[in-house]
Amino acid sequence: MSIDKYDNRTENRPRRTLLKLASLTATAAALRGVTGIVGAAGLALQSGAARAEDAGVLRIGFQKYGDFVVLKARGTLEKRLAPLGFQVQWLEFPGGPQLLEGLAAGAVDVGIVGETPPIFAQAGGVDFVYIASEPPAPRGEAIVVQQDSAIRTVADLRGKRVALNRGSNVHYLLVKALQKANLKYEDIHPIYLAPADARAAFTSRSVDAWVIWDPYLAAIERQANARSIANGENLVRNTQYYIASRGFANAHAPVVHVLLEELAAVDTWARDNVTAVAAQLSPLVGLDAATLEVALKRTAYGVQPIDAATLAYQQQIADTFSDLKLIPKKLVVADARWQSA
Repeated sequence: MSIDKYDNRTENRPRRTLLKLASLTATAAALRGVTGIVGAAGLALQSGAARAEDAGVLRIGFQKYGDFVVLKARGTLEKRLAPLGFQVQWLEFPGGPQLLEGLAAGAVDVGIVGETPPIFAQAGGVDFVYIASEPPAPRGEAIVVQQDSAIRTVADLRGKRVALNRGSNVHYLLVKALQKANLKYEDIHPIYLAPADARAAFTSRSVDAWVIWDPYLAAIERQANARSIANGENLVRNTQYYIASRGFANAHAPVVHVLLEELAAVDTWARDNVTAVAAQLSPLVGLDAATLEVALKRTAYGVQPIDAATLAYQQQIADTFSDLKLIPKKLVVADARWQSA
């Protein structure tokens, strides 16, 4: 199954969940502004009953690739949480911005996202905390063009149509790459599309370039011979963050700690067993094992605590997007640090 067909499956549990919540909080839809994420007022309108019904359930938002997929397949988290009276519900999202939208709507308790989605979420009033991170993996995202494209460098993107998932990790990569090439954000035509739609636009040549992350990146390189003109090296870290609803993390710290322990165990195993991980992920994500091995070899492994340096890096991202008026206000990223029990 190709990656774009996978993302366009008719069975989309997170979207159905959000639609149900939207019926309870119709006014919140009007609050989707520059960030594309429900704001603080939207959170106030969410249904308390919806949360009460989910007592004893850890709702994990995940994307189609990474440690959560492996952890879900193993079933070890469910066994660890059973003595604490918790079950696990897994909700799949196409990208970090959509996942954080789910968290804002009260449909998700914990998830994993790239470095930029939390900035847009915090600017939109989403009440979350950073609970852990993965090491940087700058080669795991890139700006790609068609193999026969006349575009050879980032400077050649002037006036071009560039597809990306707005507010995703690659949004920051694009900004930094343009700055290095002495281009302004206004010098390009950003086309905001989710990965499946962006891939379709790229392969049909409706856009000139696509800024994308693994495993979508590995897939387009191997399946369509896309050519990279820049990746994150010497530009961005491309860090993955584990985030949680502040209310859930504060109320259920033991559950969060068990989750992080299980993720660390998966990471330790995956680091030394890339081929086995690729084989396990292949039927789950709809990509061949060889393509996944390419992506996995560009991945960094090891669950890490959130430290001052990490928050300082996130603050740089926040300041960059604030200066570009891509988020509506200045942020203090440290406000989203979890004071774990």
